[in-house]
Amino acid sequence: MHRDHAIKLDRIKQRVEATDADMSGSTFVDVNLAGVSFNDVNLAGATIVDANLSGLQISEADLSGASIADSRTEGMTIDGVAVAELFAAYRTLRLKGNS
Repeated sequence: MHRDHAIKLDRIKQRVEATDADMSGSTFVDVNLAGVSFNDVNLAGATIVDANLSGLQISEADLSGASIADSRTEGMTIDGVAVAELFAAYRTLRLKGNS
């Protein structure tokens, strides 16, 4: 795939359909992606900072090596199990192991 130049979208409301596209190295700042759909997308090495991901659904994803830090997780579930419950169980087991 050949890269000629960057496409700059500034202060625009536009729906984008990208298929078989290489957008690696792109930057999105103050962008509304509500309701967007990602299918068969490579986000390896992506960094997401100060983002509203409420209502986000992730399925059939490779999350190996993924890291979530300093984030609100109220109501977040993994395979139907509340993350708050997973943290609580982890802390309990960890405290028992340190006794």
